[in-house]
Amino acid sequence: MPIRVSGRAGPADERSTIMRTLPLVVEPQQLEPLLGHPQLLIVDLCKDETYAQAHVPGAVHLRYGEIIHGIKPVPGLLPDEARLEALLSRLGLTPDTRVVAYDDEGNGNASRLVWTLDMVGHTASSVLNGGIFAWANENHPLSNQPANLAPGQYPVAIDDQWLATHDYVRQHLGNPGVALLDARTPEEYRGTKLRAARGGHIPGAVNLNWLDTIDQTRNYRLLPDTRLHEMLSERGVRTDQEVITYCQTHHRSAHSYLMLKHLGFPRVRGYAGSWSEWGNRTDTPIET
Repeated sequence: MPIRVSGRAGPADERSTIMRTLPLVVEPQQLEPLLGHPQLLIVDLCKDETYAQAHVPGAVHLRYGEIIHGIKPVPGLLPDEARLEALLSRLGLTPDTRVVAYDDEGNGNASRLVWTLDMVGHTASSVLNGGIFAWANENHPLSNQPANLAPGQYPVAIDDQWLATHDYVRQHLGNPGVALLDARTPEEYRGTKLRAARGGHIPGAVNLNWLDTIDQTRNYRLLPDTRLHEMLSERGVRTDQEVITYCQTHHRSAHSYLMLKHLGFPRVRGYAGSWSEWGNRTDTPIET
């Protein structure tokens, strides 16, 4: 990827207005004029080597492992409040900060960060549609200089309205007002590919592989909204339902969570334990 760094454009007040109204899914051409804005925090969740080679100018690098619990057999649980507070404070997050996240693998990492920020009440966050692929391949500016962090103090309190626990999922099995969306592969969903002690899916869950919602011909952007709505409708997932997303560790399903919110679904939760918890328990009902 060639490296090109451009100047900043647009009056300060106009840029601030644009930033306050950024959508959940941001296009590269929307983000570029905002580079350098003091209230903008761009977070790169790419591989270390990708960030070192080229990244969005001013982006801070964050490793995915820092935003998950990381302890097997259920590594996808949310870190505790103290750990999240230390992390977000190190990044220099403030209540007035607008976060735009991206990665180099379809925005699963970036979506997990957005879900994590939702969990601490910081809903002013977005993903860069297509991630570094769209940014670089469409000739937006790049840098290979590490960003300077300005650490602060960001108090954290978990807001569980975006979280589905094992107990929550179990209590809502069979509830027609709650849909379960499994973001794994069809093989994992059917139980023919095992990644836990038991294979299969949560009873009543429908399968939509997260990769099928990504358009690789358009630099890994989300598919057009009309097509995404069609795919969900074909599976019986409706906007009047609460939708719980899950995968193996709530990485792929974090992308599904973000997709649903982008499409206007008002009630969405992520099951952080996902199949690594459900499939490794001996007392959970399973369908194949």
